[in-house]
Amino acid sequence: MRVNAIIIAILLSSCGNKKAAPQADAVKDYAVITLQPRKATIHYDFPATIQGQQVIEIRPKIDGYVQAIYVNEGAIVKKGQLLFKISNPQYEQEVVTARASIKSAVADVKAAEMDVNKVRPLVEKDIVSKYQLESAQYTLEAKQAALAQAQATLANAQTNLGYTVLRSPADGVIGTIPYKIGALVSSTSTDPLTNLSNAGNVYAYYSLNEKQLLDFSEHVPGNTLQEKLTHLPDVTLILANGTNYPEKGRIETASGLISTETGTASFKASFPNPLGIIQSGASATVRVPRTEDSALVIPQGATFELQDKRFAYVVGKDNYVTSTPITTTANDNGQFFIVKEGLKAGDRIVLEGVSTLRDSLLIKPREVRADSLYRKEL
Repeated sequence: MRVNAIIIAILLSSCGNKKAAPQADAVKDYAVITLQPRKATIHYDFPATIQGQQVIEIRPKIDGYVQAIYVNEGAIVKKGQLLFKISNPQYEQEVVTARASIKSAVADVKAAEMDVNKVRPLVEKDIVSKYQLESAQYTLEAKQAALAQAQATLANAQTNLGYTVLRSPADGVIGTIPYKIGALVSSTSTDPLTNLSNAGNVYAYYSLNEKQLLDFSEHVPGNTLQEKLTHLPDVTLILANGTNYPEKGRIETASGLISTETGTASFKASFPNPLGIIQSGASATVRVPRTEDSALVIPQGATFELQDKRFAYVVGKDNYVTSTPITTTANDNGQFFIVKEGLKAGDRIVLEGVSTLRDSLLIKPREVRADSLYRKEL
């Protein structure tokens, strides 16, 4: 009986060892990397509104009806090109009346000159009093003044008549035209006849809140805000469809003041627009790069999202993994994240296969050299 008990114990021990072996074999190896600070470029994105280099409201200076529209919405026009004609017969009639007044005034001046010429020799011969000559000269001066006034009235009437024709004040692109032919317009109309935008260069206006402005001031060299702007690198414009605009821009001006209404400070970035791709009034994103000398950089594939939060798996000393929430921002090549919070130098993180992991899972770490990972991308 005792011998049988020993045999049974040996068999049970043997079965236990056979079960433990597969568990050891089930521990999979994963590529991991030990985080160390390195130089990287961080992107900061700001929603922006695009405005043309020059945006001009085309408004009538007189009352009248839209008689003709010579351009279409979105048309490219040159300076001096005819845009609109406003109909108001009153101004045409004023020109006709002013011209008739000039003719009458000219006739009066000539008659007064004849009187002066007629009286002067009689005065010289003492036939009539010199006071008659002075009276004739005063009458001539009055008629000459009336002629000058008539000429001024004509000039004013011609100016008003000229306002019935509107020409482009500059090169640019025509905006929307809210009024149609026959519409009544005036200088006090709510909407302009159209907007003319010169989009040879475009400006992207964006804002920084107080915290972002302080962060900007701390990390950019310079004693004044304008000096700091000169040290900024070129910026990128991301269009509404998500594509990068090929031309780089420069941040030129800043308000320097925080608005009490919005709590933000305004900035302006200038971009060349030689092909007219960007239209005034469009929306876009200004991407401002900034170089960090000691940033923690991890591949985007080493992270995962859960309920609008981003996580990475940290490998503990005992090789068990733990999901850790992290705060990140993208770098300039779109392949890596810059870790702002959640990880520290010396942490080991899993690089690949994070979708197959779970908390407290034992893994077999396979260390990857940082230089080989970052060499091609950073």
